[in-house]
Amino acid sequence: MYRAPAILKQGELEWHAQVLDLSLKGVLLSRPENWQADPEYNAFLLVFYLHDSDVELDMDCILVNNCKNYLHLYIDHIDIDSVSHLKRLVELNVGNDELLHRELAQLTDHMADPKS
Repeated sequence: MYRAPAILKQGELEWHAQVLDLSLKGVLLSRPENWQADPEYNAFLLVFYLHDSDVELDMDCILVNNCKNYLHLYIDHIDIDSVSHLKRLVELNVGNDELLHRELAQLTDHMADPKS
């Protein structure tokens, strides 16, 4: 599980959120308090920095689930530098290659079962 402050952008709109979990396929974010995205568009830009560095990860994401407290985002496109950093970050944080390729729905598993 990796946590970091993030900025979610849609056109001119911008929200501050928290990355709660991630994989190479998707991201689980806290739902911003002022969340009012355009419901006709589900494409977003997600930006966050690696802890204690100036390494910025940028990814084009698709909102696939808008829950009361969480946003589930599918990573639609990510540049080669960001994907390299993301892969290494996930490897270091999960310590298991199978978890590296988790499906988006699995990102909330730890929320349902706090023992994991």
